[in-house]
Amino acid sequence: MKKVHLKRKIAQRIANGHPWIFANEVEKVEGNPEPGDVIEVYFHDGKFVGKGYFNAQSQIMVRLLTTDKKIEVNEAFFLEKIRQCWAYRQQIGYVENCRLVFGEADGLPQLIIDKFNDYFVIQTLALGIDVWKPALVKALETVFKPKGIFERNDVPVRELEGLPQHKGFLSAPFDTKIIINENGLKFHVDIENGQKTGYFLDQQDNRRAIQNIVKGADVLGAFTYTGTFEIHAAHYGAKSVLGLDISENAVTQANRNAELNGLQNIVRFETANAFDVLKQWSKEDKKYDVVMLDPPAFTKSRANIQKAIT
Repeated sequence: MKKVHLKRKIAQRIANGHPWIFANEVEKVEGNPEPGDVIEVYFHDGKFVGKGYFNAQSQIMVRLLTTDKKIEVNEAFFLEKIRQCWAYRQQIGYVENCRLVFGEADGLPQLIIDKFNDYFVIQTLALGIDVWKPALVKALETVFKPKGIFERNDVPVRELEGLPQHKGFLSAPFDTKIIINENGLKFHVDIENGQKTGYFLDQQDNRRAIQNIVKGADVLGAFTYTGTFEIHAAHYGAKSVLGLDISENAVTQANRNAELNGLQNIVRFETANAFDVLKQWSKEDKKYDVVMLDPPAFTKSRANIQKAIT
């Protein structure tokens, strides 16, 4: 078995179960593993840490999959993982749309799988999980019998692992513009060209939670994207809702979503630079009962922090 041995002085987080092992924490590598290989990891004193995928090209040299030495990482391993993920989602109330696999939180580092009704979108963001893509597709077909599977690996983070960006079908081709149901509402989703995997499924609980604060309120949503929070606000009894986004395409889809749910008389969306509008309204002392903000990231690296705050 190919092995990685850790240095004597390493961060306690590894012993506490953190799944990432950085290159500067590794003392030596045995067996000449290839990038993407599954290897065993040992502490400096020879105690077993776990098994994970290896990539010497990445600063995160190993991403752990299991701490059980008896477990074999193979097709059956990934099939069981997918079954466990689905069983857990059902247990906590998800029956139709959900983030089926959420990377490290589900013991599958750098893997995202979103379930849109009978369609699935996959992101494999590290080389170690990318090589198991055929096994993942097979597992989804076994557990769900899906109508379609699409790959959204058009993300820059893959390049840090020596992987190209691309997207495309992992099943027979299908219409990637679909309609999903969420919290009693319907939404257009473009899983091929929408942001991330096409829709922010991981926010559906937050969208439902706003029902406690929007009833009878005048609501403003800034940086709305396709309007899901704002349409939920209208659905939950807001008196009026205005959504702002700088993208004309996003605003067009947001208004389509409002019409799809018969809420176009309560919620409307306008194309505008929300930063400029909010500055102007603050001078005019314009107020709303509820304001929902979801701005883009001001910085994605430490090097740009100063620029972000100025």
